[in-house]
Amino acid sequence: MKIVIIVLLFAVVVSLFSGLYFVYKDKGSSNRAVISLTIRVGLSLLVFVLLVASYYFGWITEGKL
Repeated sequence: MKIVIIVLLFAVVVSLFSGLYFVYKDKGSSNRAVISLTIRVGLSLLVFVLLVASYYFGWITEGKL
């Protein structure tokens, strides 16, 4: 479970920087930055829900993560 969380957090950071790149590169001419940042928000919510569900089902405890 720890590896899944770390991979998802890495994907969030990659999506954040790709959104920053698209904002700088496109200068408002396309919606690639909006899509990238929407993906980042979705991944962040997925990480949060996964952490809550993992704690609820006992896959992780307070000292394991």
